[in-house]
Amino acid sequence: MSLWRHRDFMLLWSGETFSQVGTMVGHLALPLLAATALGASPWEMGLLVAAERAGFLLVGLPAGVVVDRLPRRPVMIAADLVRFVLFASIPVTWWLGHLTFGQLITVALLGGLATVFFDVGYQSVLPAVVGRGGLVEGNTKLESTRAAAEAAGPALGGGLVQLVGAASAVLLDAASYLVSAAFLHRMRTAEVVAPRDPARTLRADMGEGLRYVLGHPLLRPIALCTGTANLFGGVLAAVSVLFLAGELGLAAGTVGLVLAAGSVGGVLGALTAGRWVGRFGQGRTLVAALLVTGPIALVIPLTTPGAGLVWFAVGTFAVAYGGVVYNVAQVSFRQTVCPDRLLGRMNASIRFLVWGTIPFGGLLGGALGELLGLRATLLVAGVGTVLAPLWLLASPLRRLRDLPTGVPG
Repeated sequence: MSLWRHRDFMLLWSGETFSQVGTMVGHLALPLLAATALGASPWEMGLLVAAERAGFLLVGLPAGVVVDRLPRRPVMIAADLVRFVLFASIPVTWWLGHLTFGQLITVALLGGLATVFFDVGYQSVLPAVVGRGGLVEGNTKLESTRAAAEAAGPALGGGLVQLVGAASAVLLDAASYLVSAAFLHRMRTAEVVAPRDPARTLRADMGEGLRYVLGHPLLRPIALCTGTANLFGGVLAAVSVLFLAGELGLAAGTVGLVLAAGSVGGVLGALTAGRWVGRFGQGRTLVAALLVTGPIALVIPLTTPGAGLVWFAVGTFAVAYGGVVYNVAQVSFRQTVCPDRLLGRMNASIRFLVWGTIPFGGLLGGALGELLGLRATLLVAGVGTVLAPLWLLASPLRRLRDLPTGVPG
């Protein structure tokens, strides 16, 4: 049965769609608010990126244990409600005239912690919703939503910022989490929670998930490649808005359009990922996606005002396209090969390893922006993106057309 007619998947997908669009608006509105209204420096912008992504580094591993011990959908709903309260506080405080950069950092950090539980939950509940046979289609649809949100969110966010101000635009982000929670609440999928051994400690359960990932000959290079790519993605994220809005002097709406143009690559990647996997196999697609598109990131530092903005769009288009194709292939493989009882901890361990590098990338980007300048920092981000897939080339993945699957248990 096509997932278009799968009630619970459509509810999960719809909720994720609203949440992702709101999140992408917030990802632009928060740094614009910091850079323009609060006068943030490059280092402070790096801190903001680090705070947004520090959640997986701080609570990624215990979140996996929680998601394996409890029904996953209620955990996701609770995470949505927490994020609503946090992000709604920003426009309220702004309207009262008391918003500070410290509050932005706090909301970004705590909102990121809630996002950890939500993201680990939805990646772990998907096999129960669609079955193992529906994972590639399900992940393709979910990735298409994320990619479309990354394309539409900045343009929508930039327009909203110009129309109502950055703080008020964050209200859309907050409202999206309420809508997501409502969709999740209507799902009927029955989840089977594995019996818990009372003798097992939190530390033992976290260690089991981490050992599974690091000991797996194919998951380990995937984690190293993704972590490296995300590290330099954090460098790029730390300076992009400041470079476009500050150094090039672009208006908020134009910044949003430039970022959206690049993100269209992610949409096309989601639409074509299944075709690439079907034609070349998961293994070859996974290796080639970043290897072919990564070098195009080196044109981003060539960006100038006017027609020269096309370099930023082309570079980010390629990075987004390759990243989404790569993600569809590797996430579907992870969910297929991992036993059910370890899904939460496996996903959390992967996220801990690969998303945990983003806050360091944000800090690195902020520091390099202060020391070398914004344009040179963009070049560093591009070089790192090119180097990331070397982990895959040095692994057995380079010889595999199709990735082996385990028997879930």
